[in-house]
Amino acid sequence: MDKALIVSGSEQATETIAQFLHSYGYTDLTSTASGSEARRLTNTIEYALILINTPLTDEFGHELSIMLAENTSSGILLLCKADIADDVSDKVGDFGVCVVSRPMNKSLLHQSIRLVEATRSRMMSLKRENTKLMVRIGEMRVISRAKLEKQAMDTRSTRCEVAEQILAEYEA
Repeated sequence: MDKALIVSGSEQATETIAQFLHSYGYTDLTSTASGSEARRLTNTIEYALILINTPLTDEFGHELSIMLAENTSSGILLLCKADIADDVSDKVGDFGVCVVSRPMNKSLLHQSIRLVEATRSRMMSLKRENTKLMVRIGEMRVISRAKLEKQAMDTRSTRCEVAEQILAEYEA
């Protein structure tokens, strides 16, 4: 299965989460206690899942989740206390971060991971389609430019003059 990153200020929580993820099929696990280390790790490694257990040793963790959501294609789960979960969710929800309140049970964590994986899978599919479309648009730009340049050479005009003639024909 894919790689997962656990970011947690609590060693006990890290061990518990790691055991759960391992039983869920994640065998390539990395863990850290700080947001700054998580930022460094995600610059060089692509993780399928990033699970952030707040608070961290150097920050709370919601800023980290937003930054990771904007700069990676990882699925992100943010675990926080139940009494602040709604406020945190309001801050990070628009960025695609899934907030799960603590204490939680294994079935809730399992469902949340499945939801994040499904969302990530859909996002990756859209990303591949977008890449194909961008390549096609680039090709079309080159072909259009080549046609315009050929027509300019054939009529001994500038590309700008040819473009203005084409626009004048369509405006009439």
